[in-house]
Order: sequence, then structure tokens, then C-alpha cells
Amino acid sequence: MSAPEPTRKPFPMPSDQPETTTDYDFSEQIGHLLRKAYQRHVAIFQRNACDPQLTGVQFVTLCAVRDRGPSSLTQLVQATAVDQATIRGIIERLKARDLITLASDPEDRRKVVVNLTDAGRTLIEDMVPHARRITELTLDGLNPAERLAILFLLRKMNEQEPPE
Repeated sequence: MSAPEPTRKPFPMPSDQPETTTDYDFSEQIGHLLRKAYQRHVAIFQRNACDPQLTGVQFVTLCAVRDRGPSSLTQLVQATAVDQATIRGIIERLKARDLITLASDPEDRRKVVVNLTDAGRTLIEDMVPHARRITELTLDGLNPAERLAILFLLRKMNEQEPPE
């Protein structure tokens, strides 16, 4: 006999939420729920990655370079949704591990172009089956319709510009 599922309060719609601060339940807010889901995913990634030094955002960066070819930092910021300061640190760590190379853009010497090394390509190839498993584990407990729904809704949210 399985344990009963914990009872959850129905998620109140913004128009249903009371105006008092004492009734504000942070644990039912979208930002908190997204952060917890992300933390769960990061933990799953770290436990299941084929390389314990590789982070999810580093893997995404390597994949972006694989998919786009030699890329500037600006192009990687756009492709990965990682801010400029963070991408610089990621690039430094990947370069220190000889997973990427850096070169000046022949047309604009101020630009840095990132490219994969053979070791970077090999790591991606080794990691992809693990990444598929990580996705499965992250979505574990959701039925096919729920998986489709959450991915659809997250894409929809991410397509929109943030409100002013």
C-alpha cells in the first residue's frame, strides 16, 4: 500500500490572492517553486553527469558551440541565456580544462571566438546519454501529458519578454 500524497492547497490565481501580507505563502509562489525544481535538477545533474567537474551550464555552453560552430561570447550569451560576466567565467574554466580554444576574430581583433577541442567534442558525445537520463530523472513522477505540459509552459514563459 503506497503512502498517501501530501495535501496541497490549490494554487490561488493572482486575482484570488488576499491583499494582506500575512496571507502571503512564499512556498506557493512561482519563483520559489521554479527555484526548488531547478535545485532538484542541478542535484540530479551533478549525481548523473559522466564528468563530476562538469556543470549543467558548462555542458549547455559546449553544446551551443557544437551546434553553432565557432562563436563569440555575445553569441554564446544569446544562445545560452547566461549573462556576460558568467559566460566569461564558464569560458575560462572550459579553457583551463582544454575543452575549448579561444582565438581573436580575424575581422574584429577585439572579439574572442570560442571553438571546441577534440576533448570538448568527446566530452559532449560521452555526456549526451547521461543528459538524456538526467532529463528523464528530472521529469520522473510526471505522466506523459504532464511532461508535455510543463515543457510547453516553460517554453511559452521563456519566449516572452520580461514585463517592465
